[in-house]
Amino acid sequence: MLRQVLAALLLAFAPFAAAQDVYPTKPVTMIVPFPPGGVADIVGRPLAAAMEKTLKQPVVVVNRTGAGGAVGMAAVAKAAPDGYTILMGLSSISVFPVSDRINGKTPAYEMKDFAPIAL
Repeated sequence: MLRQVLAALLLAFAPFAAAQDVYPTKPVTMIVPFPPGGVADIVGRPLAAAMEKTLKQPVVVVNRTGAGGAVGMAAVAKAAPDGYTILMGLSSISVFPVSDRINGKTPAYEMKDFAPIAL
């Protein structure tokens, strides 16, 4: 009886497993919010090379500098939430644009716009 129940469950959930797409199916963009040659860039480029070998897709490193990392973070926050634009962040990044909040403006991004994938 238990075997029949397990077999029925396996057959019931099999279509969900088969429906998943393989990731990635196109190049991944890694945004580094600091200038080339900085710590984030020095760490990000070898990481991108290692990711390319594992993912079997190109990982393009793009430096989007300015405002203590806020320009790059805003670019990632505005990108489609499909996992193809990732941020090479550091603990020194301006997490929230404080000047926007002080001046009563809506910030370009908030923490809810991001999902961590590694520490």
